[in-house]
Amino acid sequence: MLLNIKSYIRKPQVAELFSYAVFPDDRSVEEAVQAYESNDAWQLYGYEDGELLVGMIGYEKSGNDLVIRHISVIPENRGLGYGRGMILEAMTKEKPERVIAETDEEAVDFYRNIGFIVHSLGEQYPGTERFRCVFEVEDEPEEE
Repeated sequence: MLLNIKSYIRKPQVAELFSYAVFPDDRSVEEAVQAYESNDAWQLYGYEDGELLVGMIGYEKSGNDLVIRHISVIPENRGLGYGRGMILEAMTKEKPERVIAETDEEAVDFYRNIGFIVHSLGEQYPGTERFRCVFEVEDEPEEE
């Protein structure tokens, strides 16, 4: 279950998760933290397995879209379905028509493997190709 972790965004375990979602230096982590602190529309949730914070997802609801700003799972727990589960829980909570994420080559297969359509944005930074990943949420069939 996702837990709102915005109130303890400055704890070391949250900073560690941010370091996997942004360029892993103190400045980039601090910029991400400040973005959540200064923007009420940006939500930040963590996923705990027992007492261990294994992952986090940060997003904003923009119209009918859910825009993933950050998502990460601690390395020893990757490949176990936590990332997919966090996205599904956020979708259940927010009920968007579309989920959108921008990522790099390292994480693009994660999105592709869970059903996102991937579009190259080209080289956004020197030597770094970026990708826009979009998941169209299907309407649930109406009960008669």
